[in-house]
Amino acid sequence: MTTSTDRNQEITKLHELIQDIDYGMFTTVDDDGSLHSYPMSRSGEVNSDATLWFFTYAASHKVTEVEHHPQVNVSFSSPNPQRFVSISGTAQLVKDRNKMQELWKPELQTWFPKGLDEADIALLKVNINQVNYWDSVSSFKPQTISFLTPSRL
Repeated sequence: MTTSTDRNQEITKLHELIQDIDYGMFTTVDDDGSLHSYPMSRSGEVNSDATLWFFTYAASHKVTEVEHHPQVNVSFSSPNPQRFVSISGTAQLVKDRNKMQELWKPELQTWFPKGLDEADIALLKVNINQVNYWDSVSSFKPQTISFLTPSRL
């Protein structure tokens, strides 16, 4: 059984692994079973609930894929130092205006020219189930962090 201290340490470790990597590849499953990957800029940090956030257009194909198949993967990599992180979890569309204001950053204006005034702007919330990573600084073998709790099984 994972204690809250263990969980906090795991979240801290994940934060350390991806803190300087802004963009990841967000992978969804389409109705025909094919995988689609999209470069996405994460918004905010991994929170205590082990979630990640991404801005999106609610009418995008990736949202349709998430609504049909919520299982997703987000991968991050950094060449120096060599670090590879693969996050699996479930995603859901969120249209919470307060959360969007909390997470907004000016760099997102490139994809959302009207900022938070975009008519179709929304968030994808990723509930993290498991993290697999290889960090050449700490180990040459892959490591795993599991965030599955009885409520997420």
